[in-house]
Amino acid sequence: MRESPPDTREDRFRDLHRRTYPDLLRFVERRVPPAEAEDVVSSVYLTAWRRLGDVPDDARPWLFAVARKTMANQTRGLRRRRALDVRIASSSDDLVPDGSAEVAARLDLARAWRTLSAADREVLALVAFDGLTAEQAATVLRCRRTTFAMRLKRARQRLDQALNPMPERTGART
Repeated sequence: MRESPPDTREDRFRDLHRRTYPDLLRFVERRVPPAEAEDVVSSVYLTAWRRLGDVPDDARPWLFAVARKTMANQTRGLRRRRALDVRIASSSDDLVPDGSAEVAARLDLARAWRTLSAADREVLALVAFDGLTAEQAATVLRCRRTTFAMRLKRARQRLDQALNPMPERTGART
């Protein structure tokens, strides 16, 4: 019987951290204030270290699910923060000469985004911002892939309706 090297566990954890840290940090930063993001990520990796045997090969959905639970535990008892607001930076570096159409589109998107429920924003963000597949996102939300697909479809429809509202009809049809 061949013994595995003593540092195999550490090597696996280091590899996991190296591969997933940037994505996990972005995932968390969109959901909590920047000052809290590092603490949440640290807690997630502490959980991953303790449960390294439970971490699947495709670790991102598992880590994202742990992060969601960690964030929920931190915010329990407090009014839920509005998650995933589209942030519009007011940096002079972002100014583009005569980019009024782009600015208007971003403002429209920001307004439409704020009209969505937190659940709709979460579903859209998992796919659009985090790049997860429907199956991976379903793992994060702990639901079936088909349930996630339906939630995603409805969230996209509500975002589209918020971006392109139907004009109100006045008067009767003739």
